[in-house]
This record gives sequence, structure tokens and C-alpha cells, in this order.
Amino acid sequence: MRTFPPGFLWGAATSGHQTEGNNVTSDYWQREYAPAGTVPEVSGDACDSLHRYPEDIALLAETGLTSYRFGIEWCRIEPERGHVSTAMLDHYRRMVDRCHEHGLTPMVTLNHFTVPRWMDALGGWRHPHAAEMFARFTEIALPVVRDGVPWVCTINEPNIIACREGANLPGVAPVAYGMARPDQRVSAELTRAHRMSREVLTGVPGLRSGWTVATQAIHPLPGCEEQAYAYSRPIEEYFLEAARDDDFVGVQAYTRTFVGPDGALPPPAGAETTLTGWEYFPDALAIGVRNAWKVTGGVPVMVTENGIATADDDRRIDYTRDALTGLHEAIADGVEVHGYYHWSALDNYEWGSWAPTFGLIAVDRRTFRRTPRRSARWLGAAARANGLA
Repeated sequence: MRTFPPGFLWGAATSGHQTEGNNVTSDYWQREYAPAGTVPEVSGDACDSLHRYPEDIALLAETGLTSYRFGIEWCRIEPERGHVSTAMLDHYRRMVDRCHEHGLTPMVTLNHFTVPRWMDALGGWRHPHAAEMFARFTEIALPVVRDGVPWVCTINEPNIIACREGANLPGVAPVAYGMARPDQRVSAELTRAHRMSREVLTGVPGLRSGWTVATQAIHPLPGCEEQAYAYSRPIEEYFLEAARDDDFVGVQAYTRTFVGPDGALPPPAGAETTLTGWEYFPDALAIGVRNAWKVTGGVPVMVTENGIATADDDRRIDYTRDALTGLHEAIADGVEVHGYYHWSALDNYEWGSWAPTFGLIAVDRRTFRRTPRRSARWLGAAARANGLA
């Protein structure tokens, strides 16, 4: 038995826009329904988790998991600048309370990619006072997290946000593989927003906060170490360095990226790939965790996302087992890891497509019926044992 540390959190994660449905005051909903939009599929009712969250939480608890990471939607809580919805604050507080009723430790994410339409109209993260707006939202959200929420993620994958903004800069050519170069002004504003948000959160006794970074498990081709570092530094290490004073750093890992003389490369010929087109590479988790521990100088790690988009649930179990085995080895080598959250709890809307199925729980898109997969029971059994057989 590979036993994990006492109190280790075993959980699954979701985000608001991808599961709640009808997130009509968000910037992404606006993009989905733009007349000349390029989003292939819309979120619509999503998984209707806005109304069905009690069932989602109960199912996660029944599997044996001990924690649930979910996002609260800024655009629902502050749909117009300065207008705060008490009803939505109460809604998210009920989610926290329902977690506790079922014995799940809640982890709350304040921003998971989407922002209110009004903020997007002001320039989004490019606005010179975006950080102040987000800090104000953190203050507004305190009733949700002030009591009984020990873990808060401020911003989910700021490196992905910065890269998406970089891809939208005038004159930037699309990249074939890997990620666009980040908009460095956005990277700096996100960092400032994170720090201002944490200043607010540090006033809550017992609450620990950090942000999450999408790690890349960079693999340089022979002789391309300098190119690999130049590719990786602004999209991974920059954001890990910004977490050096945090209570924890969230690591999100799925696959690896090869880098050659001209940048990122596609998966090797013949490699097994997932429904997202990513290489099947469970070792990415341990690589990301070890790099985060090293770059931050020993900030505790929380695995806030790890999973696989597949229609083969046996491969989901294989992938997760191998990822957790590598994580256990990193812990044995001295890396402090507080928990593991599988992405995702539900088959959900994957930012333009319903095709990639990441969920431990399948969701019928017509009836919203939830059906836990064997992988959910497998991970729940690992949680009950706090280890891998």
C-alpha cells in the first residue's frame, strides 16, 4: 500500500461556467453567442449544476471522496458593476454548507476564466485597475468563504489567461502547437490581482490561499534546452515564482510539451492521445509538482487538477493510478502535497466543445441524469484507504 500523508484531501473539481448553465452575464457566454463567433458549441444549460449541485455533492461524498473544489461566478454575484446579488452569495454559501453536511472539505475558486460582461467591456485583465476590481470582488465574496472554507484559489490558471490574451493581440500569428506567447501586461496585472486578493483573504483566520498554474512538463529535444527554457519561463516559471509567498500553489497537469529549435511540437508520431489531442502522459503530474516545489522554494503544493479526456474509463483509471503513483514518489522525496483533485467531477462544457469527457460522473445532456463511472468508485476507494494498493 502506498499511503498518503494524514489529512490528505481526495477530491474532484468543477468550474461555474462549465457546469452551472445559462451564465448569461459572463464574457464567455457573450463570445459563444456572438453573431460572427468562432465558438463551435455553446454551453447552454451546461450540467444544470446551478440547481442540481446538491446531487453532485452527494454523489461525490458517496464515492468516498473527501473534498470538492468548485468555482463561484463573479458575473453572477456582481452582474452589473456595483450591484451585488445577495441571492447568489446565499446560493454559493449553501454549496459550502452542503459540502459540510456531506463531510466534504470545500475548496473555492474565485475566478475560473470568466469575468462579468461589464469588466470585459472595460478591457478585462488589460484594464489598468483590473486588480482593484478583483480585490473588490474578493471582499464581496467574503461571506461565502469566511466560515468553513479552509482553501481558496484566487485565479485559475493565470498563465492560460495571459496566453489567450496574447493570442488576441494585433498582428499575432496563430500557433500550430503549444501556447501563444503571453501578454506580459496581462501577466503582470493578474499577478497584482492575485496579491491584492490574498491581502483580503489573509484577514480570514484559518483560510489558506494561492493560485493554480497549468504546468507543461517541458521536454526539450537534444540541444534545445535554451529554447525550452525560453518557451517555458513566461508561461510557467513566472507564475510559480509569483507564488513564493503564498500558502500553497495549485498544480494542474495533463500532458507534456516537446520543444524543438522552433518552439513547441505536436505529440510524437504513434503516441497515444486523448480526446483533446494531448499525449497520454500521466508522469506529467509528478514533473509539474516537482517543478513547482523547486521554483517556489518549497511552497506546499495542492494538485488542483489532473485527469484525462477519454471514452475509455479503464484508461482513465490507468492514467489516474500512474499519476498518483508518481505523486506518491514525489511526496516520499520530500515534496509537501496537501491533496489531489481530479478533473473533473462531471462531464462538462470544455470551452467550445462537449466532446472531451473528463468526468468521474457521466452526465446525460438531455436529461441531466448523473451516472458515476467505475473510475469514481475506484478513486473513492483510494480516498477511503488514503492510499493506492
